[in-house]
Amino acid sequence: MARYIGPKTKIAKRFRDPIYGPDKYFERSQEQDQRHNKRSGKLSEYGLQLQEKQKAKYTYGILERQFKNIFHRASSKKGITGEVLLQLIEARLDNVVYRLGIAPTRAAARQLVSHRHILVNGAIVNVPSYTLRPGDIVGVRERSKSCEVIVDSLSRRNASAYTWLEWDANSMSGKFMQYPEREAIPENINEQLIVELYSK
Repeated sequence: MARYIGPKTKIAKRFRDPIYGPDKYFERSQEQDQRHNKRSGKLSEYGLQLQEKQKAKYTYGILERQFKNIFHRASSKKGITGEVLLQLIEARLDNVVYRLGIAPTRAAARQLVSHRHILVNGAIVNVPSYTLRPGDIVGVRERSKSCEVIVDSLSRRNASAYTWLEWDANSMSGKFMQYPEREAIPENINEQLIVELYSK
């Protein structure tokens, strides 16, 4: 099964949450639903848990097998399983490239990594799912620093958006300082429902 590349608004509407960022079409559809008092059917407990897992997978662009493997890693570590799960996902290279502002979306970040534009501790890493450790330096390859997508994305970045990342504009590199605390992760995901689903 390949990653979803269809209409993003359609997926956002399914979860009633703009998971891919600001979306004027999503907002318009929500307003229309409210105007016409449209209500969706009530989901079962299992349905809610499954929906939350699917939402997390679409948000981060992770396939089922990868997601399950990350969950098993999280459940074997100390701490609250749901929080550890999100921390491990946030530590993925493609996500950190996106969070640093090197790429405008996670899909674009995956492409930059796969096309060998990204360095980790000075060496090229072309595996988007590569898990970073505190202290790792993520940078842009020297000959890729003039790439239009990267330059344009960095011009729009929010310098202090994430406290667990440190950015150096001069070297176009960022440091993965630590695994983020749950309250610092902005995604609207109820990780406890995912834990309950996999614990059955």
